[in-house]
Amino acid sequence: MYNLTSFLVLLILALGLLAWASFDMRLQFFLPARYKGNYKNKTISLTFDDGPTPFTLQVLNILAKHNCKATFFCIGKQIEQYPEIAKQIVKQGHILANHTYSHTAKMGFLSTQNVYNEIHSNQQVIINQIGVKPNWFRPPFGVTNPAIAKAIKKNKLVCIGWNIRSLDTISKTSEEVFNRVKRKLKPGGIILLHDTSNQTVEALEQLLLEIKKQQLTVVPLNELLDLDAYKNE
Repeated sequence: MYNLTSFLVLLILALGLLAWASFDMRLQFFLPARYKGNYKNKTISLTFDDGPTPFTLQVLNILAKHNCKATFFCIGKQIEQYPEIAKQIVKQGHILANHTYSHTAKMGFLSTQNVYNEIHSNQQVIINQIGVKPNWFRPPFGVTNPAIAKAIKKNKLVCIGWNIRSLDTISKTSEEVFNRVKRKLKPGGIILLHDTSNQTVEALEQLLLEIKKQQLTVVPLNELLDLDAYKNE
């Protein structure tokens, strides 16, 4: 009985660890992931997931006003729906990266081949529509597992995470978004935002002012990580 209880406890702990590792890229349990920059430099980067959307245009206007560059992890279907907005991202000097073709909620349950197809299909959309070939990939929901790790490697992409999460997709107000990020601001930070809602747009300008107040400098993610954003091949 004692051995069975011990086994069950260990099993529960192991499953808990695997679940935690699957949703926290910072652990780098399944694959290497870049999720922070050099903390010795007082620099920080902004990233936006799940676009492009009409909100992206408002984000771009605010970034231009403050002379800041960001990285947009875009969904293939969204690029097909809003190709001109996607082109505007690159035209204004921001980085556009891969965030799968469909952003399926089943991402953590897909086979290696299906994950590969999600990534590869989006690469083709970006190449055909925008004319650049991303070197970076961010998994939807930040989920990683052996299948996703193999698919990323097969696509020859670098996995990019974050270490400052805004939770702007579930926050009800811009104040909640701003306050959560403000508490976590630090040198070398990669901030995760989404260009999909008004609360993020409303929080962004206030956030940029706070970053400046804390004497941090927003830099492009390729500068923060010293890593090429696009492939030259």
